[in-house]
Amino acid sequence: MSTSLTRHRLGLVVGKFSPLHRGHEHVIHRAQQACDQVLVLGYSQPTFAGCERGRREAWVRRRFPGVINLQIDDAWVRERCASLGLPWRPMPDNLASDQAQQAWLAWLLDGPIGLRPDAMFASEPYLVPTCDRLARTWGQGVTPVSVDPDRTLHPISARTLRQDVHAHRKWLHPDVYRDFVGRVALLGGESSGKTTLAEALASAEGTVWVPEHGRERWQACGGHLSLGDLVDIARIQVEHEEALLSQAHRWLVCDTSPLTTWGYAGWMFGHQAPELTLAAQRPYDLLVLCEPDFGFVQDGTRRSADFQREQHRWYEAQLLSRDEPVLRVHGPLAQRVAQVQAALARLTTASPQVGQPGGPADPS
Repeated sequence: MSTSLTRHRLGLVVGKFSPLHRGHEHVIHRAQQACDQVLVLGYSQPTFAGCERGRREAWVRRRFPGVINLQIDDAWVRERCASLGLPWRPMPDNLASDQAQQAWLAWLLDGPIGLRPDAMFASEPYLVPTCDRLARTWGQGVTPVSVDPDRTLHPISARTLRQDVHAHRKWLHPDVYRDFVGRVALLGGESSGKTTLAEALASAEGTVWVPEHGRERWQACGGHLSLGDLVDIARIQVEHEEALLSQAHRWLVCDTSPLTTWGYAGWMFGHQAPELTLAAQRPYDLLVLCEPDFGFVQDGTRRSADFQREQHRWYEAQLLSRDEPVLRVHGPLAQRVAQVQAALARLTTASPQVGQPGGPADPS
């Protein structure tokens, strides 16, 4: 078994990458150091919730843009076989024998993928037997390169991470962890306590919150906004959300959403730009509607209590057509925080998945 940095033409790193963690990344980095090109091949049968093909592909693309990134599923294999006129072989179950896994991998690489690596990099015991099987099948050598087999550098497993990704987030790069963060949007009329609740809720959850960019732009423009300004506000609000996802823990609290900007376009200009209409459909894991019982405060930027009530009725109508869970909060701040936290706990229990305690059984 090789442990040196002998140069190879094409290195293979194969795994479930469910999720892609720092141990996986260490193996890929080692392969890049020793190879002209690296194939990062990921698949799982069944797929683990929260680690679907699209996500795995995005994780590898973000972290290793220079590799051959093939994150596949049975549909990909079936379509690839059809396009090449090859007979399809279903992906083996995660619990299938090592021999079945190795035979399918040899077929997959030589047929649907059409690449024969000359080296394989892994930390797992299956490394040498797999290389032997590939070499026998192809009639050419495949060098096994063991990387940190005792997990001394990164003592973590994907199985452990799947139990609660938030408790073990230090083993995930922020570009990976961000996809396990849920987003909570706070909505409501002017002076309904959204910002106060956003700050308090983020503190209670040990996370970060996204301020309302519309207010910042309104102040910067001296209270005069154009429809173009509103389009910018919606876009920048989303950009700020995306930027803060990597810093959040479990939940990202959003003080408003593009739905609010879409509403203001109608209230201020009588129509909405197509970009705003599209942005207003941005989904959230929980939409929180703040009741107008928080006490209207005129700070010089707001219209009136009558307009606040008009806005609240508009939000009620809009949220009827949304697919996301909706929570209406009322009362003093502490009560509102408790109401949202209870709803978040219910969401976690009702829809357990990778990254949340109480997720599905993990046989592999």
